[in-house]
Amino acid sequence: MIENPDTHPETSFRKGSLRAFARWFVIGVALLWSLAVLTLVAARWIDPPTTAVHMERRLQAWIHHTAYHERYEFVPLSQISSDFRHAVIAAEDSRFYQHHGFDWHAMQIAAEDDMEGGRIRGGSTLTQQLIKNLFFGTGRSILRKGAEFTLVPVAELVLGKQRILELYLNVAEWGPAVYGAESACRYYYRISARNIDRPRSAQLAAILPLPLKRRPDHMSHYSGLILERMRQLGW
Repeated sequence: MIENPDTHPETSFRKGSLRAFARWFVIGVALLWSLAVLTLVAARWIDPPTTAVHMERRLQAWIHHTAYHERYEFVPLSQISSDFRHAVIAAEDSRFYQHHGFDWHAMQIAAEDDMEGGRIRGGSTLTQQLIKNLFFGTGRSILRKGAEFTLVPVAELVLGKQRILELYLNVAEWGPAVYGAESACRYYYRISARNIDRPRSAQLAAILPLPLKRRPDHMSHYSGLILERMRQLGW
């Protein structure tokens, strides 16, 4: 039997190309991850000028030819009322000060609700949501969750709880092109985040899961639950 002399070189070329692609893919992923880590380290002292969610919304507005007027004002945590801070924690991550980036109990509850066909509950912590806002936007994928899983411990280590809370409250989306506690308070109530009271804080916290579809003045039932949870937590 006579072998085709071109068979082996072609196979070797394909294998070599696949190996080269895999090698460069791994290098590219490692570089992107390292850049994200450096960004988190810088975020300990530098307030982010923009986030992945901000850029995503700008792109969507450009694609759909719609007006886009961004409201984004970063303020120190000391200029956000304690009622506002507590309302957001009570609504989104009541064990924020107890966990180290992942709330496994909340994830288990969310998974059980999903399997039982009930209302899907979010199990993401504020740290996870911050990582998503900064780097990944609103999309969902297995790759994104994997990258998020590796970056959350880094954020907890280099930022600490107070800076994570400060960053989250300032970059979170609170409405169409409305980002951060200060912008949200002025947009909906024409007051500063420093002066917002408990009921209005709970109303704003209530729209966080769906900020483009909800309005705080329509969230009296859910905001009441948040106020009750705040009382249970001693706030």
